[in-house]
Order: sequence, then structure tokens, then C-alpha cells
Amino acid sequence: MEFMAATNNVTEFVFLGLSQNKEVQKVCFLVFLLLYTATVLGNLLIVVTVNVSKNLGSPMYYFLSYLSFVEICYSSTTAPKLILDLGVEKKGISLNDCMTQLFFIHFFGGTEIFLLTMMAYDRYVAICKPLHYTSFMSRRVCGLLVGMAWMGGFLHSMAQVILVFRLPFCGSNVIDHYFCDLLPLLKLACKDTFVIGLLIVANGGVLSAVSFLVLVVSYVIILLHLKTRGSRGRRRALSTCGSHIMVVILFFGPCIFIYMRPSATFSIDKMVAVFYTVITPVLNPIIYSLRNTEMKNALKRLWVIKMKGGENERQNGKRIGDL
Repeated sequence: MEFMAATNNVTEFVFLGLSQNKEVQKVCFLVFLLLYTATVLGNLLIVVTVNVSKNLGSPMYYFLSYLSFVEICYSSTTAPKLILDLGVEKKGISLNDCMTQLFFIHFFGGTEIFLLTMMAYDRYVAICKPLHYTSFMSRRVCGLLVGMAWMGGFLHSMAQVILVFRLPFCGSNVIDHYFCDLLPLLKLACKDTFVIGLLIVANGGVLSAVSFLVLVVSYVIILLHLKTRGSRGRRRALSTCGSHIMVVILFFGPCIFIYMRPSATFSIDKMVAVFYTVITPVLNPIIYSLRNTEMKNALKRLWVIKMKGGENERQNGKRIGDL
């Protein structure tokens, strides 16, 4: 992806990273490598399980498989570069690569916001409008909603990048962060960025805050509706919704903290960013697999099928050897 930035003397940025301490960097390298590996494998397992299990054909799992795929992509925009930089002296990135990373971070992040909102809508219809569920959440409707999530993420990201890539960078090229993000880049611009900061808040911060508010309101309505349900149905609905609520809080909390500020940056921002770019994506498969009975049963069946397949291959190999 090529970007034509404003005229400036900066063609490369240098990250300060998480720490300058060599020992801390070694520990972080191992920790983040394990977390990223777990993110990819865990979310990939959910995608495979949902797509091969006939019992997971409901819209909730349809959205979940896309959410897991987005989590893999989202984490992959920052984690590999972070892990690589922890093992090298100079943590550099070209201007074009920086803008590309910025685009994909907000593309996948925006898509995840819309997917989480649609999953809340799915739970609202399933619990509050059960008689209309099949018509409101048909496969065609679900496909359109997922398409709208991808389109919304794209438009959100393009708006963010357009605000930044025309800025002039003619002074320091050192970014006090471990990836290219909006607020650290605004600090390096050679012009007043207050208005741009407000526009960034209007696009990113308000999107996160409004989506979070919509999600909270929808779950308040769901909880009020559950009072009319029997205890068994209430427990099952709460278990399903509980997983989604946990993911929502873990993702939206840090995002609102970062992007609801027009231009200010804090020293804690990097630690908060680690939470929503590295830690939250690995928690998604854990939360959904441990708290969801249907998902756990599907994972067990998938494991049994794999074990039986491996046993059959060994037996066939033994027969061939006997011949």
C-alpha cells in the first residue's frame, strides 16, 4: 500500500518500544511470542470448529467464527513486529509501512467493534424476539451484517489514515510506542494538530464509546427480559451473554481510554495498548470455549474425531506393513 505523505524530511520512524532494558526485552520476547502463538492457534481452532461442527450452525457461532478470524488478523498487525523488534537493536519502520500498519490496525479494530455490536443484536433477537429469530437472523441477513462490518471497518480506517498521512513530519522521527498509532504520530507532526485530534476522537473515540453504550443498553434490556424466564433458561442465556459481555469490556475499555483523548498521551498508554492488541485477542478463545457448553462439546467431538483418524491411519499403516 503506497501513501503520498506531505512534503517532509522523514522517510523512516524509530520505535522506542516497551523497554530499553535488555533483560526485560528478552522476557517480553518469550512472553509475547507465546501469547501470539496462542492467539493464532486458539482463534484458528474456533474458526475450524465452527465450520466443521453441524451443531454450531446458529448465527451466534457464525459471527464468532468471523470474530476469531478478525482477532488473528488484528493481532498480526502489531505482534510480529513487536516480537521482532524485541530481538534487534534498531526498531525502525518506513513511512509507507507505518501508514500501512496504521490502516490495518484500525481496519480490523473497527471491524471487530461492528462484529461485537452485531453479536449483541443477535443475542437481543434470540432472547427478546424468539418467534422472529429465524426471519430476523437468516443466513442472508447474517451475511449482509458481516459485509457491513467489513465495510464499516474499512471506512473507519480510511478516515483515520486520511487525517494523518498528509501531515508534515520534519523533526524527530522517534515514536514513543511499539507500533504506529494516531496519537504518537500527531506528536511528531510539524504543525498544529488540535483540530485533527478532535476529528480522530470523533471518528475513533466516539465510535468506540457509542458502540459500547449501545451494547450496554442492549444487555440491560436483555437482563430485564430474562426476569420473565425460568431459572434454567435464564442460566443458559446468562452464560451465553456473559462470554460476550466479558469480551466487550476487555476490548472497549482500553480503546475508549486511548481514543477519547484529542491529543494527550500518557506513559501508561503503551501498557494499555498491549492489553487490547496482544492480550485481549488471546482471551477470546479462552472465554468462549470455557464458558460455552456447546463450544466445549464441539471441541471434544473434534478432538475425538482427530484421535480416531490418527488411530485408523496407524492401523492402515500396520496392515500395509504386514502385507
